[in-house]
Amino acid sequence: MAGIFGTHIDFRLLDRLSEHDTAIHRLDPRAKVLVTFFFIVSVVSLGKYEISALFPFFLYPATMIALGNLPALFLVRKTALVLPFAVAIGLFNPLLDRHVMLYVGPLAISGGWISCASIVTRAALTVSAAFILISVTGFPAVCGALERLGMPRAFAVQLLFLYRYIFILMEEGKRMSMARDLRSFGGTGLGMRHFGSLVGHLLLRTWERAERVHRAMLARGFTGEFHPRRPCRFGVREILFILGWTALFLLFRLENIPRFLGRLVTGFFL
Repeated sequence: MAGIFGTHIDFRLLDRLSEHDTAIHRLDPRAKVLVTFFFIVSVVSLGKYEISALFPFFLYPATMIALGNLPALFLVRKTALVLPFAVAIGLFNPLLDRHVMLYVGPLAISGGWISCASIVTRAALTVSAAFILISVTGFPAVCGALERLGMPRAFAVQLLFLYRYIFILMEEGKRMSMARDLRSFGGTGLGMRHFGSLVGHLLLRTWERAERVHRAMLARGFTGEFHPRRPCRFGVREILFILGWTALFLLFRLENIPRFLGRLVTGFFL
């Protein structure tokens, strides 16, 4: 039960972070969506053995966290929850790629371990960028920006309803978990034998509540269009925001900055 409560609180906090009033929050959502897209493409397009070239990209999430006044530790914890999946994906690489590419003293490091570390680093960068986008924009505004950028309205509305359904699912899950704990004196009804029935009832209850919410929206004149909290205006700030970050991502993508600095330092001293 504590896990469900904690997850629900974290989701609500992530949603409330978008209500801050900073220069980053006031930017048009389309600019932030485009910059995040360019960031993810730049990160994932690097070679599978690249690790040092990925580190300069951490400048983007660090800058956005600072300018957006976001809780860094909270975002780091949320990103860390996804990293075990990336580790599970890259864990087979050392078995498939045993070619030695690096020696650290007597220790030989194969290409599989390097590519595994690269996968985990890319996952940390891309997932943190997605969390930051939601934190400084809000999911409804992101869906609206995607629609204005060319996504079909039906898909944008379905994506937004799916996001809102997560909150309904967690709220109903909290109630059912609390009711089960209160009726489980002595541990009765807490085994896996009752888990299937609990999940089935949870889905039915959330489905019924989601239908009630939708009918209430229709009764209040909902026509499929979501109005943003802030007026959207694409101006000079948004253009400079896109051009500045895109140019920096392109530089990081084309030039290995740590390697360049290493050659510069060693050439200066030698």
